[in-house]
Amino acid sequence: ATAAKAPVKKNPKVANVSVQLEMKALWDEFNQLGTEMIVTKAGRTRMFPTFQVKIFGMDPMADYMLLMDFVPVDDKRYRQVPPSPYAFHSSSWLVAGKADPATPGRVHYHPDSPAKGAQWMKQIVSFDKLKLTNNLLDDNGHIILNSMHRYQPRFHVVYVDPRKDSEKYAEENFKTFVFEETRFTAVTAYQNHRITQLKIASNPFAKGFRDCDPEDWPRNHRPGALPLMSAFARSRNPVSSPAHQNGTEKDAAESRRELEREAAGGPALLPAEAAHQQLMSRVLSPALPGAGGG
Repeated sequence: ATAAKAPVKKNPKVANVSVQLEMKALWDEFNQLGTEMIVTKAGRTRMFPTFQVKIFGMDPMADYMLLMDFVPVDDKRYRQVPPSPYAFHSSSWLVAGKADPATPGRVHYHPDSPAKGAQWMKQIVSFDKLKLTNNLLDDNGHIILNSMHRYQPRFHVVYVDPRKDSEKYAEENFKTFVFEETRFTAVTAYQNHRITQLKIASNPFAKGFRDCDPEDWPRNHRPGALPLMSAFARSRNPVSSPAHQNGTEKDAAESRRELEREAAGGPALLPAEAAHQQLMSRVLSPALPGAGGG
């Protein structure tokens, strides 16, 4: 029997880093119902709840990159079983077969990366620009997922090692965090009406839906409607994130439009620039776990 590989001792720059999931109570509430996230061909949809974290233990003067990827929870494809007329709330997910072929692995870099540890730790870090698609030919850099499959988001903190031979230490320079309550099923239309209602009730941009009668909701929102490192740089098609748009009103309007699109059925992620690619090739290594599930 081959000896198990000894765990890699992490660089002190990341060894002491800890992460707290924001809005954990809301994530728990969704998780108890079976979280669903909308994916569209156009990749217009952002995650809700938004993945947000508070970070502790960084070196204030060191540079870090923050990124996310999504791995399948298992090798299965699912289908929703409608509730019986006698037990309206008894709908459930059943295995429908083996998973579809894996989608192209992609990584979403936080648009402020790289930045000093002091900057990351002084405020909540939000991945509110991350968008999901089920278009296998997407060329906008969105995260590609298979509909009716379950996924686990992963959050990675990468220390930007200034040493010229930093690739030798790539395994030491990152730390991965997984919050199981953020697991979800990718869908093209919400399958569980309680998920729909919870999203409307808790999304700050859904006021228009909350103020009207449920019968006036778009059809797919009515109750009962079915409607990390050179591996990242090379095989996972890394992309940079869009610059923040100016103006909260513009962001609010776009978020409202996205919610309306979800009920009925942005800025595109830009390809990484050459300088960014060079930086990533030094920072990242094949050590990061792949997307092979869990």
